Formats: sequence, C-alpha cells, structure tokens
Amino acid sequence: MPKSKKVDLKNLEPEEQLKYEIAEELGLLDKVVAEGWKSLSAKETGRIGGLMTKKKKEMKDKARQEDEERESLIEELL
Repeated sequence: MPKSKKVDLKNLEPEEQLKYEIAEELGLLDKVVAEGWKSLSAKETGRIGGLMTKKKKEMKDKARQEDEERESLIEELL
C-alpha cells in the first residue's frame, strides 16, 4: 500500500507546480495524488519530463526575446 502525503497544490515550488500541471494535462493527476509518482509507468514519467523540458525551454526563449525587445526599445529611446 503506497504511502501518500497530502500535497498542497497551491504552495509548490515553480518546478514542482509545472510537473503537477503537466500531469493534469496528461490526465495523470488523479493517479499521482492517489498513488504517488512511483505509480506512473516509465513512459508516463518520460512524457512528463519531456514536456517539462520543452516548457522550460519555451519560457527561457520567451524571456530572452522579451529582454532583447526591451533593450531594443531602450536603445531607440536614447
């Protein structure tokens, strides 16, 4: 019988929050909450990890693009 800790989904570190969001998108959140992360198959876990990596890269690229746009705007104003 798996040990399950009660997880406060509203007070998580950003990376943990992302992991739970992706699990929810994939329809795995109920399984994770009820049985824990160890109940997932390797395929399910890999899918979550892959999507986390993809979203982190997208967020990093977006932040870099916003920084470049901000710098360009500052240069135009000066």
